[in-house]
Amino acid sequence: MADTRSPSPKRLRDEDDGYDDAPPRKRSASRTPPNASPTYRIAERPARSYTREESGHYHSRRYSGSTPRSRSNSRSSSRRRSHSPDTTPPPKPTHLNYAPTLILRGHKKPISIIRFSPDGRLIASGSADCTIKLWNANTGALEHTLEGHLAGISALTWSPDSRILASGSDDKSIRLWDPQKGIAHPTPLLGHHNYVYSLCFSPKGNMLVSGSYDEAVFLWDVRAARVMRSLPAHSDPVSSVDFVRDGTLIVSCSHDGLIRVWDTSTGQCLRTIVHEDNAPVTCVRFSPNGKYILAWTLDSCIRLWNYIDGKGKCVKTYQAHVNKKYSLNGAFGTYGPAAQFAFIASGDEDGNILLWDVSSKNVLQKLDGHEDVVLSVDTHPSERILASAGLDRTIRVWKAGDDGAHASNARAAEQDRPMNGIVAHADILPPNLFPED
Repeated sequence: MADTRSPSPKRLRDEDDGYDDAPPRKRSASRTPPNASPTYRIAERPARSYTREESGHYHSRRYSGSTPRSRSNSRSSSRRRSHSPDTTPPPKPTHLNYAPTLILRGHKKPISIIRFSPDGRLIASGSADCTIKLWNANTGALEHTLEGHLAGISALTWSPDSRILASGSDDKSIRLWDPQKGIAHPTPLLGHHNYVYSLCFSPKGNMLVSGSYDEAVFLWDVRAARVMRSLPAHSDPVSSVDFVRDGTLIVSCSHDGLIRVWDTSTGQCLRTIVHEDNAPVTCVRFSPNGKYILAWTLDSCIRLWNYIDGKGKCVKTYQAHVNKKYSLNGAFGTYGPAAQFAFIASGDEDGNILLWDVSSKNVLQKLDGHEDVVLSVDTHPSERILASAGLDRTIRVWKAGDDGAHASNARAAEQDRPMNGIVAHADILPPNLFPED
């Protein structure tokens, strides 16, 4: 890509958040009388609550002290307790144990973006070398190199059925690819007047939203290969776009410091969110339940916004990484028994990957291994696997072993071999865990 602009991949361009660290209180809407209907300015699809009740289970174990019990009674009650099943939930893990398994080499220039396919079979990587590579997510084998763009790749997104890969480039075009055959669909999507910076398929796969350096957000009909709607979204380049889980809302962000929520069907702007520091926003993601927006900003902060209530409220701020210069993108993941806890994964400009617990904001793990800025991190859709890439032109695959780092490192040693001419191996490193404060 041309050196006259802020460099792609993900391009060049301080805060005490001041919010209470206490757990968020239950919304009053949860206590609404049965006959009342809570109203929202933005349509909300209520998700099931996964919070456990903290009621009488623990209180029932307190001793009253009013009537002393005899030893025989104590022994009999302890026998009764020993025969009853233990319903105490397992403790929440305080750290994660991801370890390196593969290093994939092949791109000739920095890698801007990586994405797992929804079926978990492939990793797609887009680079400043104008190519897209498709890798087998399990073995690291290079399956296809997609060529056709005339400039660097900044955006990738998969259709929900994994049958189409869309790419956005600095050549101002969007191309659709058949990942099985490794060929481009004959008709590119043309309309943007500047670099295509971000893409996202709708949950049904019939629409595509794109954000560009031309400051516009386009909504495309994928089958007809035409623009359905053009939104004059921002006053600076649009750095990221995303669909909510049911496809009814789109979020966009920009270096102008604004986050905007749009109605997909009408194109109306329903909400504009801005932090008081007005730092450039480089990436946005809807949370999996659709109730929050996660935003990366160039003040070394990642913020979680409740966009439904009022004008939008920042409910969490995640720090400990360095991000003042490059547009980084990351992802949500899950951990713990039955995957009931959520984490946030992001790279930083020191070559690290950090994993935060969503609710506590604690750093669960810090991974090192990259030799330069980590621009993109993604999580596997069904397995405990991460992939990362950046300026060092490598893709690193990390896996969380069930019995700690030793299992992961054993797996890594097995993979230390060339595949399709591309070296895929792992540095055998102990996990670099953040100590708890």
